[in-house]
Amino acid sequence: MKRNKSFDGNSVLYLVATPIGNLGEFSSRALDIIKEVDVIGCEDTRNTQKLLSFFGIKKELCSLREHNESTSSDYLIKRLLNGDKVAYVSDAGYPCISDPGNILAKKAIEAGINVSTICGSSAFLNALISSGLSTDHFSFYGFVSPKDNEATQELNALKGRAETLIFYESPHRIERTLKLFHQVLGDRSAVIGRELTKINEEFVRGTLSELSNMDCDTLKGEMVIIVEGNTSKEEVSDEDVFKRLDELKKLGVDKKASIEITSQELKVNKNHIKDLVMKASDKLK
Repeated sequence: MKRNKSFDGNSVLYLVATPIGNLGEFSSRALDIIKEVDVIGCEDTRNTQKLLSFFGIKKELCSLREHNESTSSDYLIKRLLNGDKVAYVSDAGYPCISDPGNILAKKAIEAGINVSTICGSSAFLNALISSGLSTDHFSFYGFVSPKDNEATQELNALKGRAETLIFYESPHRIERTLKLFHQVLGDRSAVIGRELTKINEEFVRGTLSELSNMDCDTLKGEMVIIVEGNTSKEEVSDEDVFKRLDELKKLGVDKKASIEITSQELKVNKNHIKDLVMKASDKLK
């Protein structure tokens, strides 16, 4: 176990959230950090250069994107270990959330470098809060696979979840994805949020059947899809409980965690599962 105070005098890698649309989202603290560092790692140097130019900032930029994340991370870690101040930004929103940055953060921690996040706007949180769907419990999934078979498998694994589900999608796949959602998840309430924080910000609310049949040519920009969780009250058998416990056991999950996971996934009282497990153990004695 390790405990680290982010600002104890050691090197710090700053993961800086950038505006998802309205440039007024860039906080004064984020700007102070950007002005202070020696080099900025970025997903796309062209987009970051435009952002910095708007604020009149000139900095050394280092490309760190999906295809060179490991090698560029090594370079930035070396800069940090040599005493340089380093920040990393993705094109919009938070690094590491359906964007590069995770490998860099992991390597920094392994090298004994502190990691601190400079907060800002998040597309999926903005969309969720404005959606009108339940915010009590939610799961962020990000992009489903561009391959239909894989996307269907992913959705089948999610369709029993009771919490609100959150996805990202791009304009050229939105029609296909909405039809898959309707086909696999059923006709639930859903909301599309697009162009968030920009002048053309729009929310499209309806059921999945309505959304999957709309004119998707009118949907431009990156989108967040918020989908209602599974609210059905289907009866779960003891056999279903044992089947899920056995699956988790084969994955190496311990008994306590397996009971907790099964309770949450199948919406079965945890004490009832414990009683089932105890009775099954007694029978084997």
